[in-house]
Order: sequence, then structure tokens, then C-alpha cells
Amino acid sequence: MSTFDADGHRLTEVEPDVWALADTGDESVPARVLANRSLLAQISTDNTLTQLRNVAGMPGAVAPALCMPDGHQGYGFPVGGVAAFDAEDGCISPGGVGFDINCGVRMLTTTLTYDDVKGREAALVDALYDAVPCGLGGGGVHDGTHADLDAALERGIDWCVEEGYAVPADRRHCEDEGQRLDADLDAVSKKARDRGASQMGSLGSGNHFLEVQRVTDVYDDDTAAAFGLAEDQVVVLIHCGSRGLGHQICSDYLRRIEQEHPDFLASLPNKDLAAAPAGSELAASYYGAMCAAINFAWVNRQLITHAVRETFADVFDAPDWEALGMDLLYDVSHNIAKRETHAVVETEDGYSLAGDGERVERELFVHRKGATRAFPAGHPEVPAAYREVGQPVIIPGSMGAGSYVLRGGSQSLGRTFGSTAHGAGRLMSRTQAKDEYQGGDVQDALEADDDIHVKAASGATIAEEAPGVYKDIDDVVDVSDGLGVGDPVVRTYPVCNVKG
Repeated sequence: MSTFDADGHRLTEVEPDVWALADTGDESVPARVLANRSLLAQISTDNTLTQLRNVAGMPGAVAPALCMPDGHQGYGFPVGGVAAFDAEDGCISPGGVGFDINCGVRMLTTTLTYDDVKGREAALVDALYDAVPCGLGGGGVHDGTHADLDAALERGIDWCVEEGYAVPADRRHCEDEGQRLDADLDAVSKKARDRGASQMGSLGSGNHFLEVQRVTDVYDDDTAAAFGLAEDQVVVLIHCGSRGLGHQICSDYLRRIEQEHPDFLASLPNKDLAAAPAGSELAASYYGAMCAAINFAWVNRQLITHAVRETFADVFDAPDWEALGMDLLYDVSHNIAKRETHAVVETEDGYSLAGDGERVERELFVHRKGATRAFPAGHPEVPAAYREVGQPVIIPGSMGAGSYVLRGGSQSLGRTFGSTAHGAGRLMSRTQAKDEYQGGDVQDALEADDDIHVKAASGATIAEEAPGVYKDIDDVVDVSDGLGVGDPVVRTYPVCNVKG
């Protein structure tokens, strides 16, 4: 049996690419890492394993606590962390969701081919950069009122349809149809609303991006056809979240937990895992505020979609975006905790995904921190258009490598609470990246060597997101594929990229 030792952590490979973290007695449930040996060696270079062990020690956890193959150190939870807590006896953790609530990614299809774009990349990236606000601070596609913001927080994509920024098909092809009905405006502070009001339809900074891509490989012809994807097709990827509004909501509730539940906070393995006990008033308030931020992020990506559609129509001299077939394939969320019902086995200590006992349906708070939902074919929450093949799963790579579209795998519910990786995963911190790379050099090399055109608010942003900063996306996807939690459908490759 294969073992792996890393800085005081011992892991055993209990099946191919599934590593069990040795129990120290402090865990409530087993902890598992999904990775090949190469990825595991990268995962073990920071505090990811310690953070995963801490998550496994939280009250009300349902076995197992998981780290996806793109995992790396985060705040509280590791990025790539998936953990479920009983909705009656467990907790919900703002620290486990993070500051960028519903950071997520969506893909737009087009009827354009790579030949249609070739030679026009510079004009396209300049036009997109001008159309979509990016970087730190305010400014957005929609310059509205606080009343507009409140409507967006409450109604999500429905508000966009009403205002002409979306069509009904956009709603149908969004996770949860682009609206969390549990949103509670009263649970969102004025400071959070003030921050969000000026950022409706903006990329933000960090690893957020708007990328034009081409489909280079098709692995599953039938599913690709169901998704509307074909080789050499041009697609658009949009990755951003809830901006300052989500950050402020997380900050607000971390402080409230310190003030209102100090004893519960002190009982947790680490204060960065700050959580509210299930059933408490604070847990309900946070859930309502988080759902409002989820709606805001969906609106944010939809407003950017509107600007992208109009820009493409202008650049390619089309009468409108419909003439270019710019449909929403899917929008999937990261950094989220949702009430979901899962079939689990009752044990002496709680509940578990694994086991031979009688299965019961339990409502859980499923936390996906830098992980993405991956529901299989037949699941009722998969949009009707895709239910026969499974949920689209979009996994971006770096701006110098390919990205993937997967479908939710048949084993996802039984292995990972219906989850998989959300990207390539960082190899180094932003500070280290800026020490090792110069933004201008990275930009020039991408254009000269790979014909990828990049534009960003600053050279530092490009340096922080250099291709060498990220893990091998192929390894990440191979692990998901091998474990049956996400099946590859197509691979895409960057054409041009706007970075926040």
C-alpha cells in the first residue's frame, strides 16, 4: 500500500488517487485528498493538509472532508476544499465559503471559428478591455441605484431578464436558474450594499478574467453536441464573483461570530474556520446574506455577458449577438455553501457518504471552497437541456494553458457530494509570482510563442497570473476523470485574455 509523508502528515493511498490523511484523534470524520502523486507533492508544500485536518475536526461534519486535486492553502478551508455539515446538528462557516462568495465561471458559445478571429485578436482584446471594467475599485457595466442593487440581490438573473441584460435561456442555463430564493436583504449590511452598488458588471482583480478561447479537442461527441460545442469553435469564458459586496458580507459575519458565539468559535480547530451553529439566528442570517451575494455574483457575470455580446457584435460587424450564436452554455459557482439533500449512511458518530448501512436522506450544508458542483446525468437539479448527459462543469487552466469542459460524473454524488475541482490551482503565492515574473515579459512571450493576446489593468496582475504559477490542468482533470466525478467533454485553448 502506497504511503506519502509530508511535514508531519502521513497519507495512505486507499485506492488509486485517493489518499487518506492519518487520524490523530482530533478529527470528527476522515479526511481525503484526491490527487495523483505529483499533485500531492505540490499540495503538501503549504498548509493545505493542516487546513484539511482542521476541517475534518469541525462539529457536525459528514464524512469525508475532502481536498480536490487543485487544492492549495486558503483562508480557513483549503482552496479545493469540500465539506458537508448536518443542517440540524452541524454548522455553516463563512470561513469555509471565503470572501469572494460565488466566485464562479460561465461559458458562452458562438458560431465563430478560430479562422474568423485570427488576425483580429488585438482589436478584440482591446474592445473587450474597454467594454468591461476591471481592476480594483468601482465602476461597472450597469450604473444604477441602490434600488437596482436590492432587486439584483433578491432576484438574481430574473432582474437581468427584466432589465434587458439577459434572455430567459440564460436563466435556464445557470446553476439554480440564477436565483437563490433564500436571499435576505435585511441580512446584508449598508456597507456591503454601498460597495456592491458601484461594481455591478465588473471583473475585479486577482485571478478573475475574461478569455476568448477555441475548442481544440473533443473527447465525447454526443455530450459535446448536447452542450453545443464543436472542434475549432470560438467560446468565451467569464470568471469573477461578488466583488466588494461578498467580501464585506464575509467580514461582517466573521466579526459577528466573534461577538455572538465566542464559545463556539473557541471550540473550533482554528479561528479562521469561523462558523455559526446550525439552527442559530446568526446561521440563518449568514445564509440569507450569502444567498444575496450569490445572486449578486450571477448578476455580475450576466452584466459582463451583456457587454461581451455587444462587443462581439461590433467587432465582427454582426446585426446583433444572436446572429453570432452567443448562447450561455452554463454558469457554475465556486465558494458557496448550499442546503442540499444527500443520501448518507447513519453511523455511531453521525453520517457518512460511504458505508453499507441503510441510507437516509439528510439536508446538509455542502461547502465548496474553490470547488465546483458536478451533478451527474439524471439529477433533477441539472438543467433539462443537459439532464440526459449531466451537468456542464467548466474548469479553467492558466492563461497559457488549456481549459476543460467536463460533465458531472456518475460517481460524484457518492464520492464528493457531487463536486470536483474548479481550476488548475496555484503553485505559488502572488508575492512569489511577482518576484519570479515580470508582467511585460509574460505578456510578450504569450503573444510571440503562443499567439495569445493578454491585456490587464497592470503588469503586476499579469505576473501574478503567469502560466508557471499554476498546476498542470491535465493532471487535475485526469484525477477527476479517473475517479468518475467529472468526465472530459472538450478542451479549449486561449486566444485572448482580459485580466482583472
